[in-house]
Amino acid sequence: MGKEEQDKLVFDLEAVFDPDDYLYFYEDVLSEKRTNKEVDFLITELKMDKPMRVLDLACGFGRHANRLAERGHKVIGVDITEGFLDIARAEAQNKNLDVAYLRGDMRDICFDGEFERALLLFTAFGYFEDEENYKVLQNVSRALVKGGLFCFDTINRDAYLKTFLPYSVVEKDNDLMVDMNSFDALTGRNYNKRIIIRNGVRKDAPFFVRLYNLTEIRDLLNRAGLTLCNVYENWDGKPFASTSFRMIMVAKKE
Repeated sequence: MGKEEQDKLVFDLEAVFDPDDYLYFYEDVLSEKRTNKEVDFLITELKMDKPMRVLDLACGFGRHANRLAERGHKVIGVDITEGFLDIARAEAQNKNLDVAYLRGDMRDICFDGEFERALLLFTAFGYFEDEENYKVLQNVSRALVKGGLFCFDTINRDAYLKTFLPYSVVEKDNDLMVDMNSFDALTGRNYNKRIIIRNGVRKDAPFFVRLYNLTEIRDLLNRAGLTLCNVYENWDGKPFASTSFRMIMVAKKE
């Protein structure tokens, strides 16, 4: 994908986060086993040994929020996709969980000192312009009480570029999700001209994501009043290295 084609690519939010397609192709990735491991990590690393008020941004279908509520925490989940929220609410209601789900844009949230913990997981950061991405971190910082902790999970750009794949394909029951990637070094964005084919019908789902390295993330967090405390490679708690594909970060509101 050339620069001119990148510039014309429009982020199709509804297509990329269509609940039916998304959960169909990511079903194996977002397994119950994986989710339980992630929640165990959050409980340990965020020191959630007593009931806490938790903000889960880009909460999706509630896979973290509902499990944290099962463990006694009071959670508010925010997502922009109503279809995901419907799924999350249905599970919470069925299990009688104390979770509130709100439809909203993470750039526009206006909580002020209402939470002891905050989450932004599964590469849900970097979908906006640079200053808007920074505003998301500002909003998280404002939402936390002093001393509150924030867990933030995203791709490590340095490692991503070393193993860059221009094409990747997920096949499931004769259906395909094809990702055609190109990276713009000037903007730091990865552009994905995604194509989904299900039951012989093609759907385009293009999107882009701004990728950061650890130094950039640390500086953004500092600007927002958040101090980076720990960084991990995976949900087993393996320490981060420059070759780590993911950055699972814990930051503290000063």
